[in-house]
Amino acid sequence: MPTDLPYAADAQVSLSYDELEVLRLQYQKELAQAHVTVQTKFNYAWGLVKSPVREHQVEGVRLLQDIYRTEPTRRRECLYYLALGYYKMGNYADAKSFNDLLLEKEPTNLQAQSLASLIEQAVTKEGYVGMALAGGIAALGTLVVAGLIRRAVRK
Repeated sequence: MPTDLPYAADAQVSLSYDELEVLRLQYQKELAQAHVTVQTKFNYAWGLVKSPVREHQVEGVRLLQDIYRTEPTRRRECLYYLALGYYKMGNYADAKSFNDLLLEKEPTNLQAQSLASLIEQAVTKEGYVGMALAGGIAALGTLVVAGLIRRAVRK
C-alpha cells in the first residue's frame, strides 16, 4: 500500500532478514544472561513491528507494551511504534488510540500525522468492504425470501 506521505515510510519498509537477525541475537543473548536492557528490547520490538510477518508484529507490540507499562520515561518513544504495529495488524482502533496519544503530546509530529492519514484511509476502505458485504448478504437474503414466497404461492 504505497503512500505519498514520506513520513509514514515505516508502514511499508521492513528490515532485511539479516538486520532483524542481528537484533534477535542481541535480545536472545541478553535474555540468556537474565538482563535485557530496555534499549535492546526496544530495538528488537522496533524491528519486529516493521516486519511483514504477523507473528513478528504481534511479538513486537507485546514487547513495546511491556516497555510502555514498565518504563514511564520511554512511553513517548513507544507510542508511534505501538500505533504502527496495530495498524499493520489491521487493528485500526488501537492504532488510532496510540497515535492520538502521541499527537496530543506532539501535534506537529509528521510521522504521527501521516500515520493518522494511513489509519483513516484503512478504516474508510474497511468500511466500504463492510458495506459491500452487508449489501451482498441483504441481496442474498432477499433472493432466499423471494424463493420461499414463490414456493409458498405455488402450493
